[in-house]
Amino acid sequence: MTIAYKNQTNLIANFEQLEGVEVLKPQSLLNKVAFRKKEYADIYFHSGALDKEAEEAIENAKAVIVTSKSSCHEVLDNTNQSKKNIHIIYPPISDEYLKSKVSKKTLCEEFEFDEKKKILFFTAKNFKSNGAKEFCDLLQSINYKHIQVFIAGDKIQINNLRFQTSKYNFGDKVIMLEDYPNMNLLFSAADIFILPTRINGFASNILKAMFFKTAVFVTDNSSSSEVVDVFATMNSPTDRSLPFKVDALLGRKADLDEIKKTNRKVAKQYTLEKQMEKLQSIVENLNKA
Repeated sequence: MTIAYKNQTNLIANFEQLEGVEVLKPQSLLNKVAFRKKEYADIYFHSGALDKEAEEAIENAKAVIVTSKSSCHEVLDNTNQSKKNIHIIYPPISDEYLKSKVSKKTLCEEFEFDEKKKILFFTAKNFKSNGAKEFCDLLQSINYKHIQVFIAGDKIQINNLRFQTSKYNFGDKVIMLEDYPNMNLLFSAADIFILPTRINGFASNILKAMFFKTAVFVTDNSSSSEVVDVFATMNSPTDRSLPFKVDALLGRKADLDEIKKTNRKVAKQYTLEKQMEKLQSIVENLNKA
C-alpha cells in the first residue's frame, strides 16, 4: 500500500509505521527526462492548496483523505475523482487530558488571580490571519467583569500585539504570554477559547480546546466550524453578536458547564487512536476490492 502527501501530520506519521505501508517518493528528474511512466500512490492525503500536482495525485489515487467537508467539496468540484473514494478524517488529537479544575488552580497560583474568575483564551500561529486584534477588540465590548484573559504566542507576535493594543488600557485583565512552555495547561484551564480567524482551513486548536473541556467560538468560514454547534459560530471575525453570546455564557454557569461537557464528548471522537481506526478501515476495504 503506497501513500503520498504534501505535509506530514501525526496521523500520517503513525500510519507510516504500519507494516506494508510505503511512502511514494516524488518522481526523479532522470525519470521525467526518460519519460518513464509516473507512479501514483494508492492513498493520497490532501491538505493545503488544490494545485495541478494535487489534482493529478487525487485523480489517480484509489482513496483520498481530506481534513474537512469543505475540502471534500472542493475536491469534488475541481477533479474527476469519485465521491465514494474521498474520505473525511479530521485532524486527530494526541494530547493527554488534563483536569480543568487542577489546571485552573495551577494557573491562578502562577499568575496570582482569583480562582473564581472565568478565563478567556486566544492563541494561534499567525496572529493577524487568525484574528488576534479582533479578539482584543471583542474584549472591549464584554460587560462581564470577573474575567482573566490569556493571549499566548511567540515573542514577535506578542510584541506586535502589545503595540497594536497599547491604548486599550487592559491593565491586569489581559496577560500576554511569550513562548509559554505549557500550552495544554492554558487550553485546559480556559473557560472559553475564541478564534476569529480569516483562514478557511481546519483550525486544530478548536478541537484541542474542545478536548480539554472548553467552550469555543470560531468564524463560520473556518472548516473547524463543522465540528461545533451553530451557537459557537461567528459570521465574521468582527461579528457584533459575539460579545452578547460571551456575556450570556459567562453569566450562566449551568449552560457553560453543559457546553464544556458536550465539547469534550464530541472531541473524544477524534482522538489519534480513533482516527487511525478509520484509516485502517479504509485500507481494509481497499484490500478487499
